[in-house]
Amino acid sequence: MRIKTALITGGATGIGKRTALELAEKGHNLVINYRHSEQEARNLANHLSHTYGTKNIIVHGDIASPKDCEKVVDSALAFASSIDILIHNAGPYIHERKKMVDYSFEEWNYIINGNLNTVFYLSKLLIPGMRNQGWGRIITIGFDRVESSPGWVYRSAFAAAKTGLASLTKTIAIEEAGYGITANMVCPGDIVGEWKEKAIEEALMVVDEDSPVGRPGTGEDIARVISFLVSEPSSFITGSIIPVTGAKDVLGKIYKN
Repeated sequence: MRIKTALITGGATGIGKRTALELAEKGHNLVINYRHSEQEARNLANHLSHTYGTKNIIVHGDIASPKDCEKVVDSALAFASSIDILIHNAGPYIHERKKMVDYSFEEWNYIINGNLNTVFYLSKLLIPGMRNQGWGRIITIGFDRVESSPGWVYRSAFAAAKTGLASLTKTIAIEEAGYGITANMVCPGDIVGEWKEKAIEEALMVVDEDSPVGRPGTGEDIARVISFLVSEPSSFITGSIIPVTGAKDVLGKIYKN
């Protein structure tokens, strides 16, 4: 069976890094996109090659920019004959609590571009190749209850982009199903800080009283779901919005701080 290649945006750190580790363990070659974390990306690519024997490259680019998306895809296709798996992991986020009217035009447009429009940019560029080979996997990242279009105070731009992305993901799934391409959205729970790169085993002995399951969520929790969705036997799963939250109310958290 031909070795498949995955492009992961924002793949040098956080959940993207953990996903890269999971896919490399399964034997996939990787194109690791980064914006600022060049050394982390380089270290990760070397680690994957030495540990799993995969072939990997790192590619700089701000995925909120259509020109950078073209550059990332050009580099990816120069490295591999096709990109089989596209994981839209990167997405700008403003941690400061800001009501909608307090966003600048530039901030708003950057968040929309980086979380919604980039999925159009990269998918448009890579889906034709997936169609030609009759196989492809596309993963987007959302948030808890995104499919119900909830309001999210202080997160208006991010929530609007991801809500639109949920619809776009389902549309891609319908339009591309006949070509053997699936598209699904994974919605992480409240996974923050160092836990984004940690393994499940590291969380099992840690108590998190705010989590219904009693432990913190980890990057591996998300990466394992992504790895399952992009596998060969998952061809019937498409157009799905899958929460991985430990049953925690992520949107309600903001009222508790």
